Amino acid sequence: MTRTSSAPHRLGLAPFRGSHATAADLVTRRQLQSPRWHRLFHDIYVRASEYTPDDHRMWCAAAALTLPAGGVISGPSAVFLWGAGSPPRGSAVTVTIPPSCSLRVQRGLKVSRGKLLPEDLDSISGLPVTSPGRTAFDAGRLPDRRRAIMALDALLHRRLVTIEQLTALATARHGWRGVALFTTRLAEAEPLTESPMETLLRLLITDAGLPRPVAQHKILISRGAAPLRVDLAYPTLRIAIEYEGDHHRQRSVFRHDIARQRRLEEAGWLVLRFTADDVLRTPADTIRAITAALRRRRRPH
Repeated sequence: MTRTSSAPHRLGLAPFRGSHATAADLVTRRQLQSPRWHRLFHDIYVRASEYTPDDHRMWCAAAALTLPAGGVISGPSAVFLWGAGSPPRGSAVTVTIPPSCSLRVQRGLKVSRGKLLPEDLDSISGLPVTSPGRTAFDAGRLPDRRRAIMALDALLHRRLVTIEQLTALATARHGWRGVALFTTRLAEAEPLTESPMETLLRLLITDAGLPRPVAQHKILISRGAAPLRVDLAYPTLRIAIEYEGDHHRQRSVFRHDIARQRRLEEAGWLVLRFTADDVLRTPADTIRAITAALRRRRRPH
């Protein structure tokens, strides 16, 4: 079997260093320039059949090969690897390296230098990544407040970290850049939130100056029956606020939702249901609807 024919099989499906492959006599430099391979970063290649431009995990695996000793995948890319959210489409891989190290500036790679303590280092499927605590600490200091809190909510909901652990981490890192901002955003986080859109709906409500609703509130309709859980609620006013994702359009889910809403209303609850359009495109109308509901329920009978 020739080197050309055996290279795809022996190099596998994951990104690899071209210099290592040529040194191992698996492929030549000239062959790496052929359409069979796709260059991701300097000296980092992947089989063309495995190249997917929007596959952030592939890009993370490629970025890991470029890292100096002590470097890790961090920021939004670490949030992604921990299963707590996806970076915007086409985002560069974020990595952090020790201050004493250097790394080639390349398209698709966002490099920051910073202190990395031993407890900040972890790995996922062989990829060096910031630990859940450090990932949350970095996420909570992102410039985009909504994205920061979405990441905190997701990391907390997956039980990768707890509020208590992150509070202790912030205390231990007093004096670090952005620690006050992190503490402020941690106070806005909600471990019970089950989706990014639920986070955005909650923030829309509180940013409008309305009281913070209770997340994932359980409502006991009748003795002996399982309680009904609603996304957000004002329990004392019996107002339930639900976010309806696309899966609620399925016929079986829709029929279940209608029956469920009827049970809640018969028990005296006012049910407000909102979609992504309500949150993202017409937020003012959404706030008006919630404000009107609060006023009605507060009005003495």
